[in-house]
Order: sequence, then structure tokens, then C-alpha cells
Amino acid sequence: MPQLNKTDVTVGVSPPAPRGSAWSPARTALTCFFALDGFLFAGWVVRIPAVKAQIHASAGQLGLALLCVSIGSILVMNPVSRLCTRFGTAPVIVAAGVLLCPAVALPAQVHSVPALGGVLLVFGAGYGAMNVGINSAAVDLVAAARRPIMPSFHAAYSLGGLLGASLGGLLATVLTAAQHLGLLAVLGLAGTAAAGLPLLRNRIAAAPRDQPEPEPGPSASASASASAKAAGPVLLVLLLGLVALCDGYGEGALADWGTLHLTADLHTTAAVAAAGFAVYSLAMTAGRLGGTGLVERFGATPVMVVGAATAATGMLVAALSPWLPAVLVGFLLVGLGLANIFPLAIGRAGALDGPRGIATASMLGYGGMVLGPPLIGFLTQAVGLPRALLTVALLAALAGVAALAVQRASG
Repeated sequence: MPQLNKTDVTVGVSPPAPRGSAWSPARTALTCFFALDGFLFAGWVVRIPAVKAQIHASAGQLGLALLCVSIGSILVMNPVSRLCTRFGTAPVIVAAGVLLCPAVALPAQVHSVPALGGVLLVFGAGYGAMNVGINSAAVDLVAAARRPIMPSFHAAYSLGGLLGASLGGLLATVLTAAQHLGLLAVLGLAGTAAAGLPLLRNRIAAAPRDQPEPEPGPSASASASASAKAAGPVLLVLLLGLVALCDGYGEGALADWGTLHLTADLHTTAAVAAAGFAVYSLAMTAGRLGGTGLVERFGATPVMVVGAATAATGMLVAALSPWLPAVLVGFLLVGLGLANIFPLAIGRAGALDGPRGIATASMLGYGGMVLGPPLIGFLTQAVGLPRALLTVALLAALAGVAALAVQRASG
């Protein structure tokens, strides 16, 4: 591949389109990659109970193994951000797909906790590389569209998660974990090939980052950009990373421990537990599909603050109620509440500092995912899983406080 100068770096997105115009082939392809990312991750999540039983792991041991997903992700994020800057996001996204898809099949092939940790490092590396690539490309499309459309991409991720969880529930009774995850690997590689070609064919120059964009919504003004510049992009990116960290803690906890809460504490079947995760994913999808309209009407900060309060309330219900319908309603509220926090935080960080800002905020966000699974595993052994999940409500509330701090620092 020819070496590119920094000034002619391209990303896998189509030429700037007028505000409100139809989707370009590259935007469609990028949306497919977001959906594929969620589909593969959800397929792994619904098989966590089966893999746990296969390797005879305790809750604490499983927490340590799950930690490797986030460690693998964090290790690759900064190097991948540099690759995005040098070569553009499209080849990075396709390469990440080639790594991620086969890696999803590996956890079902091991029979010990250390081996599971090793393969989850590989899975995490592919997942982290994919997320830096697709979010960097999405930031450039947001700049081209001149609308806060970042939630729509993450809606595709959630829709992919919903489909992955639903398929996992259907296949739980007819396929082994190895057969199911192997099928996902094949489907993922086919999807990578189908979406990768249009993404590689349609590129534009990366959006300029000389001056951060004002927060979208009715409260945005010219002074907001000047205030953000005075506060410094590093400070704002770190604050946005803290928002992402709190959100990531909740998303990681629900992904890794939500199905186990339903099977272990409410004694549901694996199919019902998968349906519970599907409810959460459906709520995330719906919340993100409506995210652009909410941000345009109310502004990013109110959406994040109200979402944080909703997620905290929902987690309290889901963790403390012994009644399955109430727990499912709690999962739904958590999904709606968390839906737009992460994409808005990552999108703003990318507008401030490009792929480097995305990598920094994402690293902090994945720090929340690093902290969440093992901490909840250790707390589960000490106080039980329902009480351990209360930390999700606490961190969701903190995300709202951090979002207000971002607004204050931005003027």
C-alpha cells in the first residue's frame, strides 16, 4: 500500500453530502460494520454461561478472564489510531474485521481459565481495533453531514447486538457453543467482505480538527467553540473519557453479567436470559435511533444527563427486584438510558482531537469495561450478584455528573 502524507489521509467514507441528503454507499457500508461489531459481540455474550460451565470457572475466575477482552482492546487502541491517521480508516476497519471474526470462535475451543484469558486477549484486540476504526470514520461522516448523526451508527451496533442475542437464544437449544460461535465467524467474514469493498472504494479527506465543533443542540453558540479551545482539547477529551468510562462500566456489566443474573438469581433458562439481553439491546437500539432528533432538540448534555438518571433508576430495579417482568423493565430502562451517552462522548472527543481523541476517550471507556467485569465478579463472591450490580447505578449517576462538568468546562 502506498504511503500517504498526513495532508492527504483518507477515510472510508463518501464525499461530503448536503445536509439531510440520502445515505452514501460508504455510510451504508460503515453502518453495516457497526452492526457486525454488535452482532459478533452479542453472540459471544449469550454464550458466556456455556463457556463458564465448560471450563468450570468460578465467578471470580470468569471475571479475570473477561478482563482480558478489555485489556486486548486497550493495548491496540493507540497504535490503531496512528494507523487510521496514516493510512485512513477503511483498511484498518477491514483488517480489524479479518482479525475479529475468527477470534469470536476461539472461546468455545478452550477448557481452562488461562486459555480462555489468552483467546479473549485476541478477541479484545480485534474488537478494540474495529471500534477505533469505525468511530473515527463515523466522526468524519458527522462532520460531512453537519448533523449529530453519531447515535445512528451506534444504533446499528445495538441492532446488531439485538440480532446476535436473538439468534443466540434461538440456537442455544440446537447448537453447542462451539458450533454457534463457529457459525458467527463464517458469517462475520462474509459480512466483512461484503461491506469492506464499498468502504474501500469510497473515501474522503479526514475532517479538519483545527477547531472543535460546538456542542450540537439549541444551546450551541460561537462562544462555545472559543471556550472549548481555551479550556484545551486535552482537558475536554479526558472529561469525555470519564463519561465514557462510567457508561462503559455499565455496558460491560450488562453484557457480561446480565445473562448470569437472570440464570443464577432468577433461575431462568438460557433462552430467557438471552431474551433479557435482547430487551436491553432493543432499548439501546431504539434510544440511539432517536438520538439525533433528541440532540438536535435538547442538546447533547441534557440527553446524557437524563439518560444517566434513567439508567441508574433502571439498574436499581433490575438488581433488586425478584420479579422477572420488573427486571426486564429495568434492563429496558438501562438500555434507553445508556443508549446515547457513549456515542455522544466519543463523537465529541473525535471532533476535538480526531482519531487520537477517539482513542483516548475509548481507552478510558474500555477502562470502565476493564474495571467492571472483574470487580463485579469479586463483589459477587462477597455480597452476591444483585448487590454487585448496584455499582452500575452508581457509575451511571456519575456519568451524568461528568457530562455536566464537560458542559461547564466548555463554557
